[in-house]
Amino acid sequence: MSLAQFHEVSLPAPLALAASGGPERRVEVVALTGGREARNAVWAGSRRRWEIGSAVTTLDGLQALAAFFEARGGRLHGFRFRDRVDDRSCAPGALPSMLDQEIGTGDGAQTVFELTKAYGDWRRRIWKPVAGSVSVAVDGVAAAAEVDAATGVVTLAAAPAEGAVVTAGFLFDCPVRFDVDRLDINLEAFGAGRVIRVPLIELVG
Repeated sequence: MSLAQFHEVSLPAPLALAASGGPERRVEVVALTGGREARNAVWAGSRRRWEIGSAVTTLDGLQALAAFFEARGGRLHGFRFRDRVDDRSCAPGALPSMLDQEIGTGDGAQTVFELTKAYGDWRRRIWKPVAGSVSVAVDGVAAAAEVDAATGVVTLAAAPAEGAVVTAGFLFDCPVRFDVDRLDINLEAFGAGRVIRVPLIELVG
């Protein structure tokens, strides 16, 4: 992910309320004799896509979206997007806790860790935590740390002892970009309209 082409701004919440989408995996499936299959993962992880168009909104809302699109240069610059289905280290209806996610194990020297979130055996790198939302613990005890909200890097004030478990809780945004070069705006009625298609795609490192 190119940080030079990323704007640390969020898509306004009202524009994202009708978003639809989720994670995408890329798998090649080859049919073999006898009906058997060979399946190979092309991507090591997933990439998320969303569609935020089609919902009827006010002219003010359409203008806000057009202004945001223009300021990002269309597909040129990335930005933050809050996926309300998956935007925290815990369950959607819970509040983040410093014990939610294991992000590393101490070795007596390391102080820098990266925020991640576990989905079964697969861990997702969290690049864009919400500033001020991150809490960190070492072996269950709150620990002082600096968090870079632009990269998801956590720097502890003191190196955890060897074998100590480092955990964290947080809210996070997804780094995305527009996946279209133009906005097609349709006026549905007096003072209201819709954008036909506004796809977003996750930026991955």
